Amino acid sequence: MMKTITFAVPCYNSEAYMNKCVDTLLTGGDDIEIILINDGSKDGTAAIADAYADKYPGIVRVIHQENGGHGEGVNQGLRHATGVYYKVVDSDDWVNEEALQQVLDKLRSFVRRDKPLDLMIANYVYEHVEDNTQRVMRYTNAFPQHTVFRWEDMKSFRPSQYLLMHSVIYRTEMLRTTGIELPKHTFYVDNIFVYQPLPGVKSIYYMDVDLYRYFIGRADQSVNEQVMMKRVDQQIRVAKLMMQQHDPYEVKKSYRKLGSYMINYMAMMMAISSLFLIMDGSAEALEKRTELWMTLKAHNKRLYQKLRFGEISAAMILPTPLGRRMSLNVYRIAQKKFKFN
Repeated sequence: MMKTITFAVPCYNSEAYMNKCVDTLLTGGDDIEIILINDGSKDGTAAIADAYADKYPGIVRVIHQENGGHGEGVNQGLRHATGVYYKVVDSDDWVNEEALQQVLDKLRSFVRRDKPLDLMIANYVYEHVEDNTQRVMRYTNAFPQHTVFRWEDMKSFRPSQYLLMHSVIYRTEMLRTTGIELPKHTFYVDNIFVYQPLPGVKSIYYMDVDLYRYFIGRADQSVNEQVMMKRVDQQIRVAKLMMQQHDPYEVKKSYRKLGSYMINYMAMMMAISSLFLIMDGSAEALEKRTELWMTLKAHNKRLYQKLRFGEISAAMILPTPLGRRMSLNVYRIAQKKFKFN
């Protein structure tokens, strides 16, 4: 039986929390496929994954691999997926069961159509463990509802609003045709996953349901501020890879609004990388910041000029102590307001 969707769950030392993730996905029933990718875990993750596969042989599959990082887990899931649609769920996150049923019903309706949908978008929810609060990230302002649409039909994104891995469900074959291959042993590759394939998307549907629950607050989490400072070189690597994937101005020739969105996404990537280098404050870090911007200038001078003097990124590269303090103040205000890590 053809599966409607494949959920890929990369797992690394996930024994303490992966059950909640998998159990919520299993409520989707026989119409789904769950691929658990054990990424060289050193705890009981492999045994837990195998136990699920034994108990649910028609639904759960397990891939055991040498440690390759989150990106290689996503790659492996895509290589082996048999579902018409493909979604990544991190092993410390989960899905809302009622919303899952609504999304599956809609995806089934698209599977039956002559022209399959390329991309479904749904809301995600920040689940903040430290104070037990939630923040729903929805797209009602950005996308039409109850209809299939194209990029030119979308409305305006707010400055803090982007598509994340948590919000997207790609058609599997469409995703494969983009040639996406996430780098191994690199964090923050989810940015590539929600950037590189977009020009290949021809049809979109948005559902205003709170499907994905994004866990925030674990000390070793990749979006933890101190962890991000330590891994800033990987953030820089991802930003440089994204520079090479698309020229947003070329995208604008075919998809004006998508090209503008991709410019803003690159501005966000440059701003985040710059901010964490500023927070480091060392001469080496500030030199890396300069080198990052010079790389963009060499690769795409027009994009460099747009971002260098744009309102999102301009303050992030001011070469003065005052400019650096201004950047950190902006970051702290945004962090408090949006609670993104």
